[in-house]
Amino acid sequence: MNWITNSVLPRIKALVQPKEIPDNFWVKCKGCNEMLFHRELEENLQVCPRCDYHMPLSCKNRLKALFDDGSYEEIALKDGTTLDPLKFRDKRKYLDRIKEARSKTGLQDAISLACGRVNGLEIIIAVFSFEFMGGSMGSAVGNAIIQSAELAINKNAPLVIFPSSGGARMQEGILSLMQLPRTIIATQMVKEAELPFIVVLTNPTTGGVTASFAMLGDIHIAEPGAIIGFAGKRVIEETIHEKLPEGFQSAEYLLDHGMVDLVIRRHDLPKTLSTLLCLLMNKDIGSSSLIGE
Repeated sequence: MNWITNSVLPRIKALVQPKEIPDNFWVKCKGCNEMLFHRELEENLQVCPRCDYHMPLSCKNRLKALFDDGSYEEIALKDGTTLDPLKFRDKRKYLDRIKEARSKTGLQDAISLACGRVNGLEIIIAVFSFEFMGGSMGSAVGNAIIQSAELAINKNAPLVIFPSSGGARMQEGILSLMQLPRTIIATQMVKEAELPFIVVLTNPTTGGVTASFAMLGDIHIAEPGAIIGFAGKRVIEETIHEKLPEGFQSAEYLLDHGMVDLVIRRHDLPKTLSTLLCLLMNKDIGSSSLIGE
């Protein structure tokens, strides 16, 4: 019976037993509830091909999609040290959460810096990662934004920031709130150097990030459906005791009310950015570059 047990039965089981499917093999779209094949989503920059819902995009994939031929120089953060002045602990130590986020994302903190060319134009880009503790802005993120501003000035290149954040990082206490004026100063440095500063608001952009540099760009672009605001909708409704309008705080709502200049699909961002920057820097645009084409 050994040959049956050891050879025949395993083959029969392999034929009749269902194969395990990885958890990330299919992704459910939050916009239309369709089940989407993960490779189809990756090829479409994490945008639903059915309803155009824009899903989160990792820092590396976003940078690869923006720069010419996916080629860019990643800039190491000068000071990625995370401060823990409060020795903060809830269910876990703050520094343990940082270690876990670094292991999960491969990032030093909730922001990445890169330098490269978009349609031939050299640009400094800073991208937030919501996967890293909700893209919260602590001292390391504030330092990175200042570093990106200094780099833009040194290279005489425009600065583009893609925020995606829940706001200031509460675990760092007052140090996190200090990043608001520090990042405002960084944007002012870029403007004093007469260089363009564009903000591309992604989902979500809230809290202290919205209250500081994210609303100080020369031009504000938003991805479709992005939630943009300071406090959450529920908090506002409870404070003012009124029902807010449909679509409140969405990119489209803010566009209609003058808080956002453009709502641009992810696929059109490279061409739109290069066109706008050429206009701002009085450079030749070229016949093939049209905003939102």
